[in-house]
Amino acid sequence: MQYPDFYTQVPNIKLYDPLSEFLGAFAEGELEISYLECVKLAGHSCPTVAGAYLMAQLGLQALYPETLPERGSIKVEMRDAENAGVTGVIANVIGFITGANAAGGFKGIQGHFSRDNLLAFDVPMQGEVKLTRLDTQQSVTLSYDPSSVPADPMMQPLMGKSLKNLASQEEKKTFGALWQKRVEAILLTTDIHTQIITMIKD
Repeated sequence: MQYPDFYTQVPNIKLYDPLSEFLGAFAEGELEISYLECVKLAGHSCPTVAGAYLMAQLGLQALYPETLPERGSIKVEMRDAENAGVTGVIANVIGFITGANAAGGFKGIQGHFSRDNLLAFDVPMQGEVKLTRLDTQQSVTLSYDPSSVPADPMMQPLMGKSLKNLASQEEKKTFGALWQKRVEAILLTTDIHTQIITMIKD
């Protein structure tokens, strides 16, 4: 399996998962989720997937400044409808990281470890995504705008040619490389994270 090197340069998100500890999946329930795993989940790497990863990463750091975030104990709310734009993609990635699921999620074991009804859509808020700790009810609201990280001007025409099946193999490779170059800049240029991510902590 080959993929861009920068996928593994993105810092992993470390979590404590009590369900995993209880069922012996991970020692002491400690696990890490990588950007590469989120790319596998989504089936692609793009600014949206990168933004969802960053919002989860920065939001969890704000909610759990001194301890590992507790997976399965975080409510995720989305401002928009599930089928609106890229809302579903963002929710899938953040839900995967936090363990939050909608009504179809894991129902738990004798009243413990449930993951269902922790993901909601069409929730009025100032931002795009709201993360809430179930134990303290502290929350953080986040928005993401990658427009300050411009795409290479060659990307759009190469995309058009590729979609029309008019691009050569070399042009297709160039398009993919330029696409991932922008994603890399979004994820690894840490001094722009405060420009592209807006966060309000309640």
